[in-house]
Amino acid sequence: MSEQSSAGARTRPSVAVLAGGLSHERDVSIRSGRRVAGVLRDAGLAVHVLDVDSELLPHLRHIRPDVVWPLVHGSTGEDGSLQNLLDLVGVPYVGSEAAACRLASSKPVAKALLRQAGLPTPDHAALPQSVFREVGARTVLSAVEDTLGLPLMVKPAAGGSALGVTEVSSTDQLPEAMVACFAYGDVALLERAVRGVEVAVSVIDVEGEPRALPAVEIVTDGPYDYDARYNPGRSEFFTPARLDEGQTSAVQELAVAVHRTLGLRHVSRTDMILDDDGVAWFLDVNVAPGMTETSLFPQAAIADPRDLADIYVDIVSTAAVRP
Repeated sequence: MSEQSSAGARTRPSVAVLAGGLSHERDVSIRSGRRVAGVLRDAGLAVHVLDVDSELLPHLRHIRPDVVWPLVHGSTGEDGSLQNLLDLVGVPYVGSEAAACRLASSKPVAKALLRQAGLPTPDHAALPQSVFREVGARTVLSAVEDTLGLPLMVKPAAGGSALGVTEVSSTDQLPEAMVACFAYGDVALLERAVRGVEVAVSVIDVEGEPRALPAVEIVTDGPYDYDARYNPGRSEFFTPARLDEGQTSAVQELAVAVHRTLGLRHVSRTDMILDDDGVAWFLDVNVAPGMTETSLFPQAAIADPRDLADIYVDIVSTAAVRP
């Protein structure tokens, strides 16, 4: 997949948007890339959309963009691999550097670092598939249930879009949930479920300082799974979230603290649950947030006092300036 814009304003950075790849989230990535490219083109930037394949580096050498915006979701797009490659070829890019991506993309590692920093995150256990084979699935699951209790969230330790995620409210649901989880990775994160309002808060860097965009509240008919995220009708979104001033401060402060603690850059999105006591619990952070028509980052950006295009152009312009 390769697209080139018509002549754009060359006084602004030229951009190569990377979308696609080979992860389970390829289709979402392509939709994200096309949407961002459209906004940037409408703002007058010269934009190319490139897939992550054997032609990527030759295309980059030919195009010589001022900056790359990686919108490859999952695996190599968010675990630092793609960022390391861009560092090797010396191309500035939007988003966190490779080391920070590696920390953030592993849910157990991110949760451990944030808990160490004093930020609330639900109790959990991260267990590889090999442990279930060697010790026995029944014994391991019994220990998990005794310690963490029910309900539980079972999810792959890496990856996004809620793929392989199951909420478990009874013992007999655990084995099937583990099978679904291991279809998307070798390590399972079993996390105590927290009840409350599901909220996503996106963060952008403004003049070197992280700033939270308006919070997005998610109300779903059933679990907020892959279908509910990307097929209109299953979920309802409220932007800004229907929170009072104190609750709004709590969720925005948590998102900015996550961004800072993990050393993230330019853009991130933190998913959380706000419980009845007003405590915001960290669930996950995304270093390459979805940018589709139903994604949460664009909804937050549209609700911001600034124009969506201005936010995207500023993100690109900031990334194009080498530190």
